[in-house]
Amino acid sequence: MDLQWGSKESAKFITNVGLITSNGPNGPNVQAAEWTHHVSYSPGLIAVCLGKDRTTRENILATKEFGVNLAAEDQNVISSVAGGSHGKDVDKIGALKELGFKFYKAKTINAFMVEGATLNAECKVVHVAELGDHTMFVGEVQDVKISPDESIIYHGNRYFKLGEQIPKPPEQELERIKAVVQKFGKSA
Repeated sequence: MDLQWGSKESAKFITNVGLITSNGPNGPNVQAAEWTHHVSYSPGLIAVCLGKDRTTRENILATKEFGVNLAAEDQNVISSVAGGSHGKDVDKIGALKELGFKFYKAKTINAFMVEGATLNAECKVVHVAELGDHTMFVGEVQDVKISPDESIIYHGNRYFKLGEQIPKPPEQELERIKAVVQKFGKSA
């Protein structure tokens, strides 16, 4: 069974928006990718999943490097431009600069990074996997920078800000839960 982009089923997932930057045979590019995930602490690894017809995918296959820039709450426009046009048809970096967005040169990879993102991670590819209609690139973080801003949330094909925190259960309930879990522990 397929789960199509934009379908009511796919819209149930809640993700961040990764602004994936690259520079390769197609020139400098930025693509919005909601499938951007931190997958290992040590070493620091980030996975991005990109459609097989994407310009950024071609750039990463050629250069074995990419930038991950998690979009901040005030970067819905850059996310829309980066995700709403194709890098073979539009110089998205040039268009975004014209719209007032800023980029800076990465330290360890040959790509631009998005200024003002909540996280900027420069990655070197350590693993590539073809998964259905997407390619997953796993990159080892070479350099990272963070800001105090919150990341944008993508859900139901719309952008959101973080809302009210849901508190953990009270200490008494946590103790009760712990006792029940211990009661059902399996012997080695």
